[in-house]
Formats: sequence, structure tokens, C-alpha cells
Amino acid sequence: MNLPPIDIGNMDIKLKIGHFVLNVLYVRFGYFYHSMPEHSHSFGSYELHFIPSGRGELIAQGNRYPIQPGTLFMTGPNVVHEQITNLDDPMAEYCIFFEVLSQDSAYASKQTTVKEPELSELLVSTPFWIGTDSNGLMELFEMLANELSRHRLGLHHMATNILEMIIINTIRQYSNKQHAVAELPVKSLDDRRMIIIENSFLYHYSTITLSQLADMLGLSTRQTERTIYKQYGLSFMEKKTAARMNAALRLLEKSDMTVSAIAAEVGFLTVEQFCNTFKRVCGMTATQYRANKKATSFK
Repeated sequence: MNLPPIDIGNMDIKLKIGHFVLNVLYVRFGYFYHSMPEHSHSFGSYELHFIPSGRGELIAQGNRYPIQPGTLFMTGPNVVHEQITNLDDPMAEYCIFFEVLSQDSAYASKQTTVKEPELSELLVSTPFWIGTDSNGLMELFEMLANELSRHRLGLHHMATNILEMIIINTIRQYSNKQHAVAELPVKSLDDRRMIIIENSFLYHYSTITLSQLADMLGLSTRQTERTIYKQYGLSFMEKKTAARMNAALRLLEKSDMTVSAIAAEVGFLTVEQFCNTFKRVCGMTATQYRANKKATSFK
């Protein structure tokens, strides 16, 4: 299958749906040649995932779901999830990452309005959903990719409308009931900062420091701490520790690495520091956790 590339880049797109504004932070396409580690999103943040080709497995909230062409799923705030690709048939994925804002926010005056409150209520009351697409999303993503590649007059309006159709057609499936380029607006500073924070804890949890993150955000360390707490309800160190522990749990389950090697891999200077943190957070030692998981897998 010849899949089109897609990336809205720095284009500012916001949709009014029901009682809320959906602030689209990015739309991306890519292949999974490595599995996506376990993670969750901040308050008010959602990711829409559509798999046009390839196979793998989704682990969400401790449950396992097969992924195949046509799989569609939404992961909302605090939904812990991990995507495991089949290396013999790597997954391709379209991903839309957006945050849900109240209508009285500064964004409420922008973009289109979908008035049905049932849509937004169904979205925010369903933090996790998975199924098989039945509403032709592949055609819509191809249409969006075509618009972005050609940079024609009306690009921003077309991209906004197509994204609106994609999101509405996704929410409809939660239930069988049918409920000039240079002048384009660009993402706000807060939008870019949110993406930096999400990616830092997802990809750089082993090394990121508060001062480094503050520098990337252009904020003081105190402002950065407040921003992280607002998004996650955690301090910087608590969020970093949670990301490290999630990575450690995955390595204990899926690799034969020693505890010492895992400690170094997730960014601890000594194995003693790692073991103390692991026991405090997980309530058992890393060795006990691995043994328990192996015993469970043989049942």
C-alpha cells in the first residue's frame, strides 16, 4: 500500500464541537519499526489513532487488543497505553493529538462550530475507545494529505474541515446510534510548549532535567514546575520517575536485561538508587516483579 505522508506542521487548527474547543496540536503519519513505550497523556489531552496497514498489539489499561488494518482507537487523559508493532508487518499509523478546552477559553472565537453537544459529551465521557473503522477514514486522511502536499488557496479552511469530519466520524463510531499559505495562523507558544513537554517525558525521560526542559520551553524552572503540575497533577520529578518506572516495567517484562542494565537504561546512576525507587513506587523489588510476571505468563 502506498500511503501518503501527512503533517500539519505549525498550522493552527481549532474546532468548536459542542461545549468544547478542540485544539489540534499535531497530525502525523509514520511506520512503527519500534514499539511505542507505555505512556499516558495529560489532563484534557487526546490522541486519535488510525491504522491503515500493518499489524501489532495495543495494551491499554492492562488489557490487550489486536491491531490490524482498519483499527481505530482513541486514548484520552490518564489512559496508560503501549503499542507493540509486528516487525514482520510493521504498523502504519495516522495520529491526531489534540486538547479539549472550554468554550470560554481564548480560542472560542476561532474556527468552525459543530453545535451538537452530544458529540463533545460523548468524547469527554469516553476516555478510551477501540474498534474497526466503518466510516471511511482512510479516504479522509488521504484527502487531508493531498491538501497539505499541494498548498492551494483555502488550505487552512479545507484542512480544518477535513479534520472536523475525521473527529466527528470517529466519535460517531463510539455508538451504533448516529448522533494563502503564508497567511495561515500558526500554533501558539503554549501549544508548542505542550508538545515539548509530552515528547520530553515520552522519549527523553532517562536524561531530561528540569533546567533543560525549562530552557526548551523558555520558562523559569518555577514556571515549568507549575506548568507540569497543571497538565499532569504531578511535579517534574514525579512525572519523570513515573516515565522511568513505566520504561523499567516494560524492560523487565519483555527483555532479558539485568536489573543493573535496566537501571542504567532508564537513567539511574546506581542500581541501588533504582531498586529503592522501584520498590517505593511499585511496592516490590524489580526481581520480584519479573518473577511474578513470568509466573503469570505460564498459567
